[in-house]
Amino acid sequence: MLRFFILLFGFASILGAEAVTIPTMNFQLASPETPSQLVSSINVLVVLTLLFLAPSMVLVMTTFTRFVIVFGFLRQALGTQQVPPTQLLVMLAMILTFFVMEPVGVKAYNSGIKPYIEEKIGYEEAFDKTALPFKNFMIRNTREKDLALFLRIRKMENPQTVDDLSLSIIIPAFVISELKTAFEIGFLLFLPFLVIDMVVASILMSMGMMMLPPVMISLPFKILVFVLIDGWNLLIGNLIASIK
Repeated sequence: MLRFFILLFGFASILGAEAVTIPTMNFQLASPETPSQLVSSINVLVVLTLLFLAPSMVLVMTTFTRFVIVFGFLRQALGTQQVPPTQLLVMLAMILTFFVMEPVGVKAYNSGIKPYIEEKIGYEEAFDKTALPFKNFMIRNTREKDLALFLRIRKMENPQTVDDLSLSIIIPAFVISELKTAFEIGFLLFLPFLVIDMVVASILMSMGMMMLPPVMISLPFKILVFVLIDGWNLLIGNLIASIK
């Protein structure tokens, strides 16, 4: 199923490339008369299933996980509850993910999908060439320790090249590496805002205003500091710079 998804993801990533004619499909409810008709029906079913699973696959094969978790940590550190709203943060993460992954998708399309559409290469070769840019991207952003973990679980020997690594090994290793990176960035985001909370709480205690919630007083100061340092520009710039 991963093979069909890689090809579909490549199609979705060519918005910055040349236009591609999308083939039409004719859905008819009839018994297959030949084995080829049965195979075609199964292929359509598999493609529709993968379209349903595509959002989940995007979560584990792109930088979306890193972006959305860091934005969640930022909102918690600011203490703004539902501002910005979750839908906006998710859409921002999706836009940044497309921005980062577009060159990878275009490269995958030009090297694998385009020759396959032009009938210059076969399906197996098209999958390998389409998957290779995604594999290289994920490996660049995956710790060796995480790759070794899943190789050890599978009781496999250390690979010599990228081609020796399967997507079933790369994807889970990439996901936990992204989670670790996102939590590290989130920890660094919390530190300055935590200092502001501690300072405000100390001042309120020294003034005897123990009944007043420190969060209520520190929130405007945290927002002010974030705006003055142009926080969104710094955060997104460093997030993208952290991607190899």
